[in-house]
Amino acid sequence: MKREFLKGFTMLVLVVMLALSLAVVSANGQSTSNANRIVANVPFEFSVGYKALPAGAYSVQSIVSCDGVLIQSADGKTSALRLTDVTRQIKEKPKARLVFHRYGERYFLAEVWNGIDNTGRQLTKSQEERAIANELMLASTKENAHAPNATYEIVEVLALLR
Repeated sequence: MKREFLKGFTMLVLVVMLALSLAVVSANGQSTSNANRIVANVPFEFSVGYKALPAGAYSVQSIVSCDGVLIQSADGKTSALRLTDVTRQIKEKPKARLVFHRYGERYFLAEVWNGIDNTGRQLTKSQEERAIANELMLASTKENAHAPNATYEIVEVLALLR
């Protein structure tokens, strides 16, 4: 009886220690992502995934646990979370910045760079952005003079690392 109690108590202690160590590792991962928080003033309305965000001041931070980024307005009222992939820059641009794709008057957040190294986060395109890009491509291949006046442009907004 004492032997079974001792085994059960030992297992309970091991489970509690494992849970505590996982909590410490998780907290360390979250604090690392806070170190790479950037802030920027975006002068236009833009979309992150399916969510439209108004012009204004935003903070962007990497969320290591889910390979994503969290975009939050300075007042904390508006936020969006989007999955990302790691991307590398070809040319040296050592500045924190947000990169947007512009189609006509629509802006979509496409990349986030912290300016520390040559790696950044590339947001996955939403269905809406892919549809607009496809329409633009079709319009540019047609010889129709009445095609919509939509253009594609890459827009960069400088940011600060905090």
